[in-house]
Amino acid sequence: MLRVLLPALSILVALASLLTWRPAPPWVSLWKVAIAVGEFGHVLVFLPLGLAVLCWINLDGPLRGLGLAGCVVAMVFLALPVQQALRLAQRLPGEMQAAFGPTRSLSAPAFALTRLYWHPSPPRAPVTTEIFARRDGDEMKLDFYRAAAPREELTPCLVVVHGGGWDGGDRSQLAEWHHRWAARGYAVAAVSYRLAPRHRWPAQRDDVLAAIAWLKENALRLGLDASRLVLVGRSAGGQIATAVAYGARDPAVVGVVSFYAPQDMQFAWGVSREDDALNSVNLMRQYLGGPPDTPERRALYDSASAQLMIDARTPPTLLIHGVPDALVWHRHSQRLTARLAEAGVRHYFLSLPWATHGFDYHLDGPGGQLADFAVETFLRATTRVR
Repeated sequence: MLRVLLPALSILVALASLLTWRPAPPWVSLWKVAIAVGEFGHVLVFLPLGLAVLCWINLDGPLRGLGLAGCVVAMVFLALPVQQALRLAQRLPGEMQAAFGPTRSLSAPAFALTRLYWHPSPPRAPVTTEIFARRDGDEMKLDFYRAAAPREELTPCLVVVHGGGWDGGDRSQLAEWHHRWAARGYAVAAVSYRLAPRHRWPAQRDDVLAAIAWLKENALRLGLDASRLVLVGRSAGGQIATAVAYGARDPAVVGVVSFYAPQDMQFAWGVSREDDALNSVNLMRQYLGGPPDTPERRALYDSASAQLMIDARTPPTLLIHGVPDALVWHRHSQRLTARLAEAGVRHYFLSLPWATHGFDYHLDGPGGQLADFAVETFLRATTRVR
């Protein structure tokens, strides 16, 4: 039994580890496996190490060689994210300073090996649930995380727009991330918005704008500086955040952070497939009502596309995306980066060679640490936190 099982396991682990190098096939939903090998590889690497010992003890001949070869491949690719993160961390501070100017030194480095294995949870911030609008008979709510240790009397606020393919997800996503920023002196407003297919764009834009208006109206009660708002979104939420930030041209929105999001919706439609892991064609139909094949729908697509709304008033932008992302093509962020550079808008694109969609689920993994450093540097530059 072991003569068959051990080589098979070693090859299986080796194949899984390759997801740190190449995206999963589009027709297979392996992105959660990709998160595991990319952001927990420093722990998982002990699995092929143990398998290698078992193969050496229990096998001989070609089967031993096959088992050991699979284990070596797995260990190399599971260790790859840490190696690449160490290299990125060396240049990240200088590149961000060049993009946004000097900021006060951060308390933590861009990447630390010790943090992979030991990362205490931040203190829990006071959280209240607030109603910011009533739409179609429903109460629109946001969770407000009050800054736990504000450096100033009135604090900047992160307005967080959740992901979920426009038809799912909720404002409780990554609540630990919200507590982390509240502990660092930023207020956080995690907002709800109406979901497709019942509600199509621009309902989502209108809901985020309503949340921003409500935060401004209640700024003094909440201890906010209403002139220092930063929009943050992941995946579908990143598309909404950038489209709102670029389209509103509101001087109170001093920055936008977008994780692995589509930014040009006609381009997104053109690369969508029915046989991919998300059935992205169906998601786009639900969200925008169909293909951009009429003037009315093309205008709708354009109003949801941050890339088409860039001008001199576009706020500073931080983009974060993994190269082997199998759900939202890395090319989306590359294209927006090029357009921002052409327009002279302050921006930075943190491109992670191993990371997949949702990599920041592990806040202190290789990708999570680099993203954390980039976001904090960006926030200090754009909100002028003392």
